[in-house]
Amino acid sequence: MMNKLYLQSRIRHFLQKRIDSVELVDLSTPIESAKYVVIDTELTGLQPKKDSIVSIGAVKMVGGKILLGDTFYRIVEPRTKLTGKSVVIHGITPSEVTECPGIATLLPEFLDFCGNSVIVGHFVALDINFINMEMKRLYGFHLQNPSIDTLKLYTWIRQKEEEVCSYHGGLSEDTNLFSLAEKYNIAVSKSHNALDDAFVTAQLFQRFISIMPMIGIKTVGDLLRIGRQ
Repeated sequence: MMNKLYLQSRIRHFLQKRIDSVELVDLSTPIESAKYVVIDTELTGLQPKKDSIVSIGAVKMVGGKILLGDTFYRIVEPRTKLTGKSVVIHGITPSEVTECPGIATLLPEFLDFCGNSVIVGHFVALDINFINMEMKRLYGFHLQNPSIDTLKLYTWIRQKEEEVCSYHGGLSEDTNLFSLAEKYNIAVSKSHNALDDAFVTAQLFQRFISIMPMIGIKTVGDLLRIGRQ
């Protein structure tokens, strides 16, 4: 019991130091030199009250450069039951997760990997909600890193395009990750994997970063203004 309490105390101390560093994110940093961590999660389902995290994937970026050798991927023993429907999507089986650590063990590793970087994801609210659910349950507070949604960035870019010309003609379109990847000529895997999907999202974000300065988005503060989750 004492060892468990000591471990929890050390984790909270570590997380508090991490929170203090996150608060030092400089909003005036040019987007081309800012640090980002692009994330994705696989889940047992989409309802935070009934479902939980199965895996977390992440890749670091500096500006528009994807750091291929600096990635994070962990499979988690979920707190809720895997369903056949979710297994078909992510391919992670019940026998596989029983050999993996729980989220309480992996969260500090993930937070250390993120450091004081800006978090990026596609429809990242879903990932953040599940991470925050575990953060609140285990530590009493939420993830402190600012986060950017590539879906919001794309919506903003499209609106800017509409102001210049009626290229889209008001037509609706699919804006899921794979559809936008296809639009920007990004190769995707047929199966869902948190790290693979994080890498696809990073490439999508890379495309956006390259054009942002030309349309007035030059700093992290600017980027958060249009894409903050």
